[in-house]
Amino acid sequence: MLEFASLVILTAVLVSLIVFAIRGRHGFRFADPENGTLHVTGVSPRPDALGEQYVTITGNLTGPSVPGTVVYGRFACDTNSWPEIGDFFTVVYPPGKPDRWQISQPG
Repeated sequence: MLEFASLVILTAVLVSLIVFAIRGRHGFRFADPENGTLHVTGVSPRPDALGEQYVTITGNLTGPSVPGTVVYGRFACDTNSWPEIGDFFTVVYPPGKPDRWQISQPG
């Protein structure tokens, strides 16, 4: 009986690892993402270094199922196109989970 239980547990772990490996290879995708708008209310200072640097953005996200939620995120951004307070970005997020937003890529 103990051998059977161990076999079932090992099989479940193996299947889980395979699913995570396949999911990781294809990247994370939203099943049916919602589009929303992020109004930037706070942004980290632009560094003196040139090129791509990390920026932290705080803002108010609104969308079809989100009346207005304060969110934040950290992204890599070129210092020549650093976001500013008052900017608006089109974002996507899983329905009902605005805290998992991503800036929508054009095209």
